[in-house]
Amino acid sequence: MALSPSDRALGDLLVGRRVITLSQLDEAVALAERWRVRLGDSLLSRNWIDPRRYYEAYAQHFDLPFVDLIREPPDKALLQAADADLYALRLTLPWQRRGGRLLIATAEPGPETVLFARKRWGPEIEFVVVSKFDIVFAVQTAFANALSRRAVFELAEFDPRMSARTVLTAGQTIAAYVLLSATLLGFALAPMTTLIALNVAISLFYFSNFVFKGILVSLGGGRSAEVDDAVAIEARALREDELPIFTVLVPMFREAAMLPQVAQALRNLDYPLGKLDIKIVVEAGDRETIEVARTLGLEGVFEIIVVPRSSPQTKPKACNFALRFARGEYLVIYDAEDRPEPDQLRKVVATFRRSPSNTACLQCRLNYHNANENWLTRMFTLDYTLWFDQVLPGLERLGMPIPLGGTSNHFRTDILRELRAWDPFNVTEDADLGIRIGQKGYRVGVVDSTTFEEASCRVGQWIKQRSRWMKGYMQTLLVHTRRPLHLIHSAGLLGFLGFVFFIGGTVLAGLLNPVFWLFYLIWLVASAVNFDPLFPQFLLFLCLFNLLAGNGAFTYLLMLGPIRRGWLNLIPFSFTLFGYWILISIAAYRGLWQLIHAPFFWEKTPHGLSQHTNEQFAGAGAAP
Repeated sequence: MALSPSDRALGDLLVGRRVITLSQLDEAVALAERWRVRLGDSLLSRNWIDPRRYYEAYAQHFDLPFVDLIREPPDKALLQAADADLYALRLTLPWQRRGGRLLIATAEPGPETVLFARKRWGPEIEFVVVSKFDIVFAVQTAFANALSRRAVFELAEFDPRMSARTVLTAGQTIAAYVLLSATLLGFALAPMTTLIALNVAISLFYFSNFVFKGILVSLGGGRSAEVDDAVAIEARALREDELPIFTVLVPMFREAAMLPQVAQALRNLDYPLGKLDIKIVVEAGDRETIEVARTLGLEGVFEIIVVPRSSPQTKPKACNFALRFARGEYLVIYDAEDRPEPDQLRKVVATFRRSPSNTACLQCRLNYHNANENWLTRMFTLDYTLWFDQVLPGLERLGMPIPLGGTSNHFRTDILRELRAWDPFNVTEDADLGIRIGQKGYRVGVVDSTTFEEASCRVGQWIKQRSRWMKGYMQTLLVHTRRPLHLIHSAGLLGFLGFVFFIGGTVLAGLLNPVFWLFYLIWLVASAVNFDPLFPQFLLFLCLFNLLAGNGAFTYLLMLGPIRRGWLNLIPFSFTLFGYWILISIAAYRGLWQLIHAPFFWEKTPHGLSQHTNEQFAGAGAAP
């Protein structure tokens, strides 16, 4: 697309004022024409100029005054909280009233803005030019409390049954009381029969869970390579001028040291930088990260979103707050330590365009760039490889609700807003949102692209992280079983069973495994004949099958992902799965304790602790 005469005149003005050089103008013009964006967007995608000097020249170009909104903030009486999203999206807001006319501050002067403003505020208006960063800051400042409240309570107020704000509903409390009373009554009247019945139920659950996971892995492993290859071809064929604006949210808390790395990872994406709308999302009390973000010299596509102090202080609340400022057609979450494969966004766009119209989200695969650091990181890598490479594609093929991972989930922004985004009271907001997407009639797909993260390399750190995940799974299970008939109707019977086994099975296995290990140990060491009545022959065979064949099969399933990726050095560690399960059970009980005593407490996982992070970060796409 050829540059407009207005942009060409702006370029000449910038060179004339020595804001940029002639060679920089030539490069910016070439980028603007190749990307099909305005000259300003291509210029701000490079860190050649101070944005203030650019916007001062921009104002001169349109023969309009330039205003510094930090020194002269908008008149709050003219601003309306209900229009905060509109101000952030349009980068335009009412500034002051002078001489009977309303002055409109905009970072995007031009015919479209004039038409929009006259329709919104009437014909008696004039314009001043401001920096887009000042607009974003002004909206954050003016509506900090209102936007913060929306970020916390919007879902709970709009659809309270889908929010984890209430841990147990009255109906769930009554159901739990009835179930416990019936169990205790059974122990009082027929203790042996009750114990056998519980043993049978739990053993059948274990067996069904094992069969279900096996089916998912089989289907996920059989995912058509032709489809993935076709997506890759389409992604490469996409012209830069037809790619949409993509918002990237990077929530950070006390991770100032990670900011240069994640910024470089985003620059390395094979996507026009001028079409990225990147939000560095930080907490108001995290002064160090805020200061680093402001002094790092980031390109103009990076914006800092400061989340006001409020409870609960969680990642989903921060993302909800930042969502108000998103201007992209699509939106993705990346964590501070993430390193997505360079073609990921292209693959996502290609997949959305070939997917059904009710596709709300696409989940990319997650894995670790420090897999070989120690035993724990190797087991974590095996766990993630099974989960994202085998199990989630299996859920997709069966059309079941997919619990999302905490990062690299790509949304259609309009649907995300319609769903009221994330639940700030759920500490695994990603898994919950994936299930909620399915309940609302939308679907989640899977994309064959990997984002590499930093695996927790210390046992204490890992247990804290997995405890939060387990607590969040418990919250998700409680939320989405409040209306079981509705879940069956919306997700189908197969989807309902998949949710119960996938979410419920993960939690129950972590809680019940130590009990069965203890029983088996007592039976094996003490040859306790008193246990014999609890294990009729058919039940004994089923329990032994679950213990031996089930564990052996899980060990085998754990090997499949590394084999497919060619990470053969990880395979021997699959035989140490039992030790990993012990840690999972510890985390499950810790998560249950927190669910009771601190359900909304977000236990932050620190990053940048790995000895291998920096050296492996340089080798983008390298396998463990």
